[in-house]
Amino acid sequence: MHMKKKVFSILLVALSLVFNARLSAQNTLDSVLPVRGFAIAAPRPYFVDSFVTFIEKELAPRKVNTLILRVDYNYQYKSHPELMDSIALSSSDVKKIVNSCRNNKIRVIPQINLLGHQSWASRTGNLLLKYPAFDENPEVKMPEKYKWPNADSLYCKSYCPLHPRVHEVVFALMDEICDVFETDAFHAGMDEVFYIGSDKCPRCKGQDKAKLFAGEVVRIRDHLASTKRELWIWGDRLLDGETTGIGMWEASKNNTFRAIDMIPKDVFICDWHYERADKTAVYFAMKGLNVVTCPWRNPSLAVSQARDMIAFRSGSTREMKPRFRGMVQTVWSDAPAFVNGFYQDKKDAEGGENTPWHCFRQLYYAIGQADK
Repeated sequence: MHMKKKVFSILLVALSLVFNARLSAQNTLDSVLPVRGFAIAAPRPYFVDSFVTFIEKELAPRKVNTLILRVDYNYQYKSHPELMDSIALSSSDVKKIVNSCRNNKIRVIPQINLLGHQSWASRTGNLLLKYPAFDENPEVKMPEKYKWPNADSLYCKSYCPLHPRVHEVVFALMDEICDVFETDAFHAGMDEVFYIGSDKCPRCKGQDKAKLFAGEVVRIRDHLASTKRELWIWGDRLLDGETTGIGMWEASKNNTFRAIDMIPKDVFICDWHYERADKTAVYFAMKGLNVVTCPWRNPSLAVSQARDMIAFRSGSTREMKPRFRGMVQTVWSDAPAFVNGFYQDKKDAEGGENTPWHCFRQLYYAIGQADK
């Protein structure tokens, strides 16, 4: 009996050491990169179980702690059922994802694209399809065959931020999707807004585009703050694409960049750069904003960006350090395409590793080394 007690005591000590070692490693990683994220389109109903498996087998072991899901209209909305996709997630589908994330200590942040990205290629998005009066540029008709560049400078449609009814609709969607995901944060997109302040819009004509953009950020932020939720957005519209040379995609050339000085400091910035490791996270942090850096499909670039973020945190003042929050891997395909590419180790068009799944592997391998 005495021997059994002794063996049991040794086992308890061993388990305690393992637990404390894991806890110490987690705490170390949290101090190095507090946000370790993954952003992807929410799965369709048929793929939810497979996606949950991916969360548990791939995201959790890599210590991913933030999952941004582009939901848009892939949910069976009760507030505005006319806007949901023909095949969309049910509340029970969502709860499978929520429960898996909760069990694995992953914060879920749902996304609905607001302001911009109200169309894609030749297809109008559900919001403007059902509420065409919200269109900022109704005179621009969707082409049968889309190409860029084009005479209308059409990339994606935007809704008019000054339309008197638009927020009644989008706020209802935001509230519902945040409730079902049981979340304290919401991602509003707001990237690549090329249509804003149209001279043909009866409400926006002659308006300062920076003030229009900032006004929409503030409205969304204030609505979320009323229920103690945090607003996340992509950061490109807050960067000066002309002065920096970054250009019109990863930064702004239509004067929205001055909005950075007009928005609340608690708006969380996702700073995406896919061609170079532009050091704009420093700019956001110097403006008092929390920021994560977001790579896509270039593994070596992602690793370089992660090293930069770690260096920014370790080499900054006490005031600046906490604003450098971490890294978020972005994925711009649907969930099945990414998961299949990941498990099949698919190559890019040239047979190389410039793919989102290789980028994800290399980024999180580098992050895993950061706490050793």
